[in-house]
Amino acid sequence: MAALPPFSTSYRQQPSIGAPSSVFRQNQIQARPPSALDLPGLQSASRVLHDQFMKDAQIIPDIGDMLTTPGGQSSALYSVFPDDYRAPFQKRRLVGIPETLFQYYNTTNVTSHMGLIPEIERVWISIDHKLFLWDYIEGQDISSFVDQPDVITHVAVVKPRVGVFVDEITSVMVICTPVSVLLIGLSMSTVIGANNRSRKEIKMYATDMTVSTDIEMTSVVGMSDGRIFMCGSQDGCLYELHYQQSESWFSKRVHIVNHSVGSVQSLFPRFTSPKSEDRIVAVISDLKRNCFYTLSARNSISIYQASSEKAVHHVQTMSNLYKSAQEKAPGSPALTPSNFQIVALHVLDLGESRTGVQLIAITMNGVRLYFSPSTSAYGFSYASTPSAAGGVRPLQLIHVRLPPPNLLHPDEQSSPHRSAYNSSTRNSPPQPPSRPFIVSGLENSCYLDGLMVSTQPGDADGTDFLLCTAPDLTRIGSLGQLNPPSQQQPSQQPMYGPSSYGTGANQRPPLTEYATLLAIPGRTWSMATVPRESTPASVAPSPPVTNELATQFSEPSRQFMILTNVGLTFLIKRRALDYLKAVIEEVQTEGVVQPIIEFRDSFGRDQTCAMLLGLASGNTFLDAGESSTSGTLCTISPDIANVAKQAFYDFGERPIWTERVTYGTSDSSGSAIFSGRREGFAMYFARLVRPLWKDKLTKPGPSGLQQSNFEDNLLVTVQKNLFALKEFLDQNPHLFHSAPGEHSVSRTSSGNEQEAWKAEQNSVSQLQALLSRTIEAISFILLLNDYRLGELIAQCDPDTQKLIISMTFEDLITSQNGVTAARALVNVVIDQQIGQQISVDTISEVLQQRCGSFCSTDDVMLYKARESVRKAMESRNPSERHNWLGESLRLFTKGARMLDFDKIREVCGEYQQLGYAKGGVELPLSCAQALDPDNLGLEYWYAACPSNDTRKEYCDKRLKCYDLVLHSLSVFEEQASQSASVKGPASNTIDDPEAIRSHAYDLAFSSEDEMFHSTLYDWLINRGLADELLAMRPPFLEAHLKREPITVPKYQLLWQFYVKDGQPLRAAEILAVLAESDTDLLLDKRLEYLTLAVANAKSHPVTIGGRHETAISFLTNLEEKLDVAQVQLEVYNALLPHMNDPGEAGEKIKYLSKTLLTMSELYQVYAEPFDLPVMKLLILHVSDHHDEHVVRPIWDRIFDDAIEKGVDAQTNADHIIASVVPLGKRFYPSESAFPLKYIASLLVKFALKNRTQLPNGWTPRVLVQCGVPYADVWDVLHEMYESQIPPFNTQSGVQVVSGDIAILLNDWLEEAKRPQSSVPRGEFPVGRIDLAVGQYLAELGANQAETKAIYEGIKRQLRRNW
Repeated sequence: MAALPPFSTSYRQQPSIGAPSSVFRQNQIQARPPSALDLPGLQSASRVLHDQFMKDAQIIPDIGDMLTTPGGQSSALYSVFPDDYRAPFQKRRLVGIPETLFQYYNTTNVTSHMGLIPEIERVWISIDHKLFLWDYIEGQDISSFVDQPDVITHVAVVKPRVGVFVDEITSVMVICTPVSVLLIGLSMSTVIGANNRSRKEIKMYATDMTVSTDIEMTSVVGMSDGRIFMCGSQDGCLYELHYQQSESWFSKRVHIVNHSVGSVQSLFPRFTSPKSEDRIVAVISDLKRNCFYTLSARNSISIYQASSEKAVHHVQTMSNLYKSAQEKAPGSPALTPSNFQIVALHVLDLGESRTGVQLIAITMNGVRLYFSPSTSAYGFSYASTPSAAGGVRPLQLIHVRLPPPNLLHPDEQSSPHRSAYNSSTRNSPPQPPSRPFIVSGLENSCYLDGLMVSTQPGDADGTDFLLCTAPDLTRIGSLGQLNPPSQQQPSQQPMYGPSSYGTGANQRPPLTEYATLLAIPGRTWSMATVPRESTPASVAPSPPVTNELATQFSEPSRQFMILTNVGLTFLIKRRALDYLKAVIEEVQTEGVVQPIIEFRDSFGRDQTCAMLLGLASGNTFLDAGESSTSGTLCTISPDIANVAKQAFYDFGERPIWTERVTYGTSDSSGSAIFSGRREGFAMYFARLVRPLWKDKLTKPGPSGLQQSNFEDNLLVTVQKNLFALKEFLDQNPHLFHSAPGEHSVSRTSSGNEQEAWKAEQNSVSQLQALLSRTIEAISFILLLNDYRLGELIAQCDPDTQKLIISMTFEDLITSQNGVTAARALVNVVIDQQIGQQISVDTISEVLQQRCGSFCSTDDVMLYKARESVRKAMESRNPSERHNWLGESLRLFTKGARMLDFDKIREVCGEYQQLGYAKGGVELPLSCAQALDPDNLGLEYWYAACPSNDTRKEYCDKRLKCYDLVLHSLSVFEEQASQSASVKGPASNTIDDPEAIRSHAYDLAFSSEDEMFHSTLYDWLINRGLADELLAMRPPFLEAHLKREPITVPKYQLLWQFYVKDGQPLRAAEILAVLAESDTDLLLDKRLEYLTLAVANAKSHPVTIGGRHETAISFLTNLEEKLDVAQVQLEVYNALLPHMNDPGEAGEKIKYLSKTLLTMSELYQVYAEPFDLPVMKLLILHVSDHHDEHVVRPIWDRIFDDAIEKGVDAQTNADHIIASVVPLGKRFYPSESAFPLKYIASLLVKFALKNRTQLPNGWTPRVLVQCGVPYADVWDVLHEMYESQIPPFNTQSGVQVVSGDIAILLNDWLEEAKRPQSSVPRGEFPVGRIDLAVGQYLAELGANQAETKAIYEGIKRQLRRNW
């Protein structure tokens, strides 16, 4: 570590506070703009504070650890110094007994006693039967009690029993006389007296409770439940004074119980007493452990626990303590039978020793015996009845503390040995005193938090000596000293017994104490500690009570009162801070620097820097005197503050960078060892805020509401000290920068040095930011308390309430939850103000001035926006109202990123109520953009909302805002419809509701947010307004309808959109997609879409877009698909009766209705497996598939199905006609489905087979019915006639065909003659028929007279008509 800079008297030439020397002027603070809250930086600084809490809890060992060091069964290590600035105690003031009392000493024969009652801030003085209570705080105020006749010997104040007295009585005063014990009720109230000091005002109440005794009672103590114990002066028995509200059958209202001899004998205390040589001489209560101790005349200590009513449990009696002490310190001259007389017992508070040291006994020559609960019930030889009751364990002696052998006589301490400064140092033992004083006759003692003050008569009349001891933190603490004070016993302090203290690095230090002897005037009557306001227990790691370094800046000094016959002497414990102030004054006045360097060496660099910083900046606890109840900031003179400031800089040294190299690699990393200045700053800051930092903000209060967990005066005191620190640092920015000359040390290490300075300045700036925010946080809590914190919390939403209730002070300052909770609370306060018609400016100004980081300019802007809304609501002037609403919208829009969703919804509700369409639509749209500033939600939406995507959160925020716009539109719609029905304007709106509704829609449609438009269109469509939307054709509608995911309703609208937009081909494309879509559309719907698609494709103008060929190709494709779909519908209808058939067949038929299939699928999967000949023909016909091998078997099957066995030919002929004629009408002239020649041959074969039963011409007449033209039928029959193929190779077959031809030609002729004939007269082939008839007649068989007659008739007709 770098050597310390030389310390010189130039301290006195430093400029005053706030004006840094020219060396540092370049680093003066610049006005910085307010920066955004750096939560990670605040959290980092908070971790530094936590580290300091941990250090403070560990640097001073527990009293039990020091007493139980290996081999350390006794100890006698003391630091005794001649110089007064290191004296551990100081006489603060002497308050003389008021002169008015001396008038009562009017005779020489008076009996007078006195004592201290610190609980009520009084000294009691009895003169014969008169009792006077002297208010020593006020100085001269005396109250008296003279209403009883007996000499008063002892007075004590105890807690009252519950339910016996009125509520005003908070204490009971017990007055003992030789013949009675009397109870007086006391009530107390705190009032502010002279010099702004608080004092207690008491009132006395007669209780009418008195009991006669034959024994004079003394040593009265009270327990926390109000039970009262005492001992008899003459018999040394243990008594209890029992009292109750009223007398009962078995007990009086007040009576005495003797616990030493049993309740039966208790009525006769005079005759029954324990052995006089071991009578009880003192009773001491232990309220926290709910037990009490008694001390006997023969040094026995007993422990009792108050058990059932009027009974006590005897836990243990420790005797033979002299022998036990000798075993622990054999050979010590302080331990002899003659001087081993215990004069007092002192109870250690539960929190004072983690290891459980419980009780201290002190003997007349200053030997202290320490007791703690035994590890084993039988682990000690001097205990009787070692059974614990209710958690009170038996005790054992663990350590003997011998008195200091080298005490200086008070006369030798009157002037400090300044000559020793240059010749001796802090670590060398002091010179042997010329008059070592041996303690021998202690009569009284007092103990508090490791401090012991005892009195004995002085060596001059009218003077007592005080033996004062206190832990020497420089020797027992791990304070990071470079040269820690030696733990070796000074040579003139011999060791007794087996004790030996190791000096190893990990050795626990033995107890070492400062010791001093002070003289006070008068003879001591009583001693007590001055009550202090107890600091509330904190959740943060707490330092032991002996670590005054951690508490000296946040608690008043500990004080003792010694009552003598001269007056009341106040003795104050001097803290390290007080030593430091004294040595700085030495530097300032005498120019002597050695003491301050010794101080730094004793307490270590960092501790010294922390104290110097506290001194220089000022603190409410700087004054070692009265407790700082008013919280007034104390400062030292500017000259002394300058010395402290300079010493803070010089002692602090510089930060150091340490490299950590990973062996075997080139990687290295480093960290800074901070300077003492930064460590001192962190340490001092942590000590100021420790009472608050880790504690909850609130606690349950009355009537179910929360209340602040901190008293206002604690908050104010902490804030004053923090503010003084901040002000000091702001005025002296150079304190954490290096001096220009310091960089010329080593050029090679300058990089590392810069890293160290950089790390230090970063840490300091984080701590300073935390300091500022902490000051503001306290202001914020105090402000909330003014507005009734509990009620504010109750008005928050349940989640926020839970957040606040679980929040610590640290969370409020450093976490995002703290920011959220603070904003919620501020919002509630503002809402209250607005509700009470109070201007927001007033409260927001207060918030910004006192706690700006808890109420930003953005917040204020939003509050003003809300106030504008309120003013608009109140205004009756339409123009003014419009202006207020416009202003509110402007401000809300500007601060949109700060608004939470509930607040946006609330404001929108107000806009809707006021009929402010612009606000109801534009505010949520602005907020949607503000809540998704990087358009992540929009990107997510454009990407079709993939699953498990972090951007979804932003998309959801947008959608919630869009919902508010839609809600506004709904409300405006409703208002307009209500207005129309009642024919009058809405109550609170400015404009006509219909105009508002129209304006709202105009604003919504004018938005450029595509995602919003999409949401709006869906909303309108769901409300049945699709036609109106299509009529408007807004800009994003086409894109919306085309967006994934594709749905049938969207595409149904899209094709209509294209039709209305004059794009029929696009409409056709969409219809085609719909028809073929993989959705649950039914077959007839798909067919409808294809039909519409064909119609739209046909209406596409040839000239548009040059897509003529594509359009024709598309149309052809569509028509083919339509044909197939129509076939599919027929197949479906044919199979419909079988839809519910079991198994695969039924499923196949259902599938047929759900999608479009190809012709091949229809044929192979349906027509063929389900054996549908007609459908097969239809498929062949539509697909124009020519294959005789396929079509002929189908017709064979049709004929086979038509002919029934066992019925007459005419019936079968009718069946054939019924089957064939419809198919002919449908499929002719398709050779694919209706092969004419083959069908004609089948008909002729049937006719030949049944020639006797069927009339001539049956075959051609069937074909003509099928829609085959006469000419085509004639051609087919003529070809058969000429073919000579069986069965037309026989005369009979030919003659049948000839007969059919005759009938056919005759029918044809008749048809041609008929008016409006389907056969045009001019197309009738007269010549060809005439020639053919001639041929048929020539070849006609002889027996065909009927056929011959028909032919001849034809010939005649031809000649007649043509």
